[in-house]
Amino acid sequence: MTTTTTPRTTTGSTPSTASLSLTRRPGRWIDGWDPEDIGFWQAEGRAIAHRNLRWSIFAEFLGFIVWQLWSIVVVMLPAAGFHLTTSESFWLISLPSLVGATLRFPYTFMVAIFGGRNWTIVSAGLLLIPTVLLGIVVSNPETPFGVLLLVAALAGVGGGNFASSMANITYFFPQREKGWALGLNAAGGNLGTSVAQFAVPIVVTIGAAATIRLPLAGWMWIPLILVAMIGAWRCMDNLSSAKADVRGSAGALREPHLWIMALLYIGTFGSFIGFASVFPKLMTDQFPAMSAIHVGGAIVSLAFLGALVGSLARPFGGRLADRWGGARVTAAAFALMAAATVTLILVMPLHAFGAYLACFLVLFAATGVGNGSAYRMIPSIFAARAHAKGIAAGSPEAVTVQRRAAASLGIVAAIGAYGGFIVPQILNASQASTGGYAAAFTGFVLAYAALFALTVVVYVIPRASLAKQRI
Repeated sequence: MTTTTTPRTTTGSTPSTASLSLTRRPGRWIDGWDPEDIGFWQAEGRAIAHRNLRWSIFAEFLGFIVWQLWSIVVVMLPAAGFHLTTSESFWLISLPSLVGATLRFPYTFMVAIFGGRNWTIVSAGLLLIPTVLLGIVVSNPETPFGVLLLVAALAGVGGGNFASSMANITYFFPQREKGWALGLNAAGGNLGTSVAQFAVPIVVTIGAAATIRLPLAGWMWIPLILVAMIGAWRCMDNLSSAKADVRGSAGALREPHLWIMALLYIGTFGSFIGFASVFPKLMTDQFPAMSAIHVGGAIVSLAFLGALVGSLARPFGGRLADRWGGARVTAAAFALMAAATVTLILVMPLHAFGAYLACFLVLFAATGVGNGSAYRMIPSIFAARAHAKGIAAGSPEAVTVQRRAAASLGIVAAIGAYGGFIVPQILNASQASTGGYAAAFTGFVLAYAALFALTVVVYVIPRASLAKQRI
């Protein structure tokens, strides 16, 4: 056992006489973690937190890759000899999101039960199952659709990683830096969607002449998954302060703001993951000759640009929220999402690929900013609620509030991820009933306008229940 003692300082400039005792136990467990202590944070805490953040980002990045593999595999199945209806394609795209969203509920509590390091190892290892099976089932065009659907559903384990990863990282960072840290963690994960859509077409087509080697779409990620498991085992830590608080979680479920934020997060992250998963199919359906480019003997799908833009925009949403307030930034994101979607509706009849792609990229950028800012709002809301109730910082009640906020991050992330199922299925229904997607996009515009109004009324306008603080 190793104990490191760092002088404790308050949030001001005057050191206190108390000291922070940081104890390390076998299994890379750490006791006494307090990132709000400025002296400890500057001396030792920041380096530890950022080391855990880096490996958390990598593991979550791979989780998103596996979660969204079928978004690009589906559009390549016809070239591999598979014959699917439009509805079957949409189900293969959307089912991983449905499973992943549902798994986020239990994953939220796994860090508190097993430890952040330990669960990162396990959750990364689970990614081996859908990647191995994907390589097997797509090697035979006679594979029944039900089997394809089952393997696609198993890819949902990658979606669950987000909730546990975000809940873990929120314990490592002080309140003043949570927005940027959570934004980086989430952006690193979101980027996995873009990387999957970019890398898979290249790997399965390069040097393959007239055919494609689709099983590599799953197997190519196995070495990286093993690296993530080893890295988490050797470099990450478990925090004893990350305790499960079932009563606190139940209390969070009774908090009206949790449900409001869940609705807003469906609008931001749900839109991002929903459109990211369906974008390759939309481009292939409407612009088959321009949705991909040939580089040498490989094919590069341009659909990866949407998820790339949205992923890179996410940490800036968190940074802008830290500076200007999450509510203002989120409201602006919804306004931009509505404007981009309206423009897309007007552009679609023109069949102009450049304008179509530009509208989607603006939409993706707005969802990325909204993801970061909306997620940053959650701990701010709980902190403001505690302040309004007169709860003193550092008190047991304050710790309970922090744990409720951590649980809320996972719950909101889980609910928001259902957008990855809802968006493709709305587009599927629109295509089946009207023969096009305009009706679906009109519905999205109305939803974004309503969410903009909700954000302004509840969070932009100061309220006594939130200590009149800027959220």
